Amino acid sequence: MTDSVRLGVLAWPQYTDWAALLQVGQRVDELGYDALWTWDHPYPIRGDVHGPSFEGYLTLAGWAGVTTRATLGHMVTANPLRNPAMLAKIVTTLDHMSNGRAILGIGGGWNTAEFEAFGVEPGRTMGQRLEWLDEAVELIRAMFDGTETSAGGAHYTNRSVRNQPPPVQRRLPILIAGKGKRKTLRTVARFADLWATFGELDVVRDTAATLRRWCDEVGRDPSEIRWVFSAEASVLRDSESEARRVASEIGRRNGGWEGPDQAWTPDRLAEKLAPYVELGFREIYLDMPAPYDEETLVRFVREVGPMLGRRVTVGER
Repeated sequence: MTDSVRLGVLAWPQYTDWAALLQVGQRVDELGYDALWTWDHPYPIRGDVHGPSFEGYLTLAGWAGVTTRATLGHMVTANPLRNPAMLAKIVTTLDHMSNGRAILGIGGGWNTAEFEAFGVEPGRTMGQRLEWLDEAVELIRAMFDGTETSAGGAHYTNRSVRNQPPPVQRRLPILIAGKGKRKTLRTVARFADLWATFGELDVVRDTAATLRRWCDEVGRDPSEIRWVFSAEASVLRDSESEARRVASEIGRRNGGWEGPDQAWTPDRLAEKLAPYVELGFREIYLDMPAPYDEETLVRFVREVGPMLGRRVTVGER
């Protein structure tokens, strides 16, 4: 492997208090992780939906003030929740707050119950929301790149919109998540700097082949897109039985959710993830529900990471 594998953490903003959510972001950065993510759901999406959940972009803004190295983004922004021009301004501001560490992670959005609760048009179908996503990302990319632009599709009405000041980064990265072969992966091929997915190896391999075909179709070099894979919610211990016990407790703290079904030793988790690295994924992130498990955080970056080809950076603690 020629490229060092990056590691990330997606800290869930549900069933926690702000002090703990802020602290886990700071701890992820201290441990030397490359990326720090959260999600974009105003309601919990695991366990009882009536529980607490913090807003995602203000969470990223809070983390920007207590971190220095990890990139910051959503896994992923639900596109219908915000007008794309305003979203470009929000993420550009985050880029300045973090001294050039923002990533726009975005997807079509799936939780129509949240859209309806917060007065957001959900669209007729998932396919229509993916058409909106394509329109939105085209507008956002132009704004990030300093172009005065107008919406080019049927849904958005933005006209001659500007983005000043521009991002700190010369090219602020856009991550698009999803597996849809007809629409999502076409948008990835056209606009994305990063593509994120999860799932069983055979399915992911087939999806990756489709993405390469779309890159050929639109004239994009597929090597320009970094692939990001979810290790999902895992717990690491010396024995799988102890990991399952901890996972069960984490589930009880998340509104009665059953808890992570992935209980691993570091060696076995690395063995499971290695084929994805061989396939071409160069960033692996770990879902981290509250209460944020310190042992799993430490062992994923210090033990699993090197087994996947991650080079340790001087100064990691």
